[in-house]
Amino acid sequence: MDQVLTEFSAGDRFQALLFGGFAIIALVLAALGIYGMMSFAVAQRTHEIGLRMALGAGQARVMSLIVREGMMLAGLGLALGFGGAFLVGRAMRGMWYQVGTIDPPAFGVVALLLLASALVACYVPARRAMRVDPMRALRQE
Repeated sequence: MDQVLTEFSAGDRFQALLFGGFAIIALVLAALGIYGMMSFAVAQRTHEIGLRMALGAGQARVMSLIVREGMMLAGLGLALGFGGAFLVGRAMRGMWYQVGTIDPPAFGVVALLLLASALVACYVPARRAMRVDPMRALRQE
């Protein structure tokens, strides 16, 4: 009976593994996208960041500015993602046995994981922005 049950659920396990793999790839792509976007924004705003630092903004203030902007975008993306996940969950309701459309613990863990990856992706460009030499940035243009 165990063998029959294993063979019967092999397709479902494969689908779950496939969706899990796609989820990991999506997380990596999202983190790389946020990192790329924040790196580009920091590179474009080097003059502004140098001016802020020349006028007295500390390194912590510059870091909080960059991280706050990135996390606001990540929060917006998370809110839109929850809407999409709800719709996809409703579509997949009949696919697996005893799987609801919304699983609050799973959504919470995924939200924390996404926010943590967005924080790391924002932190690296923010560290680079903190080290901008104000005089060099102002002379650049």
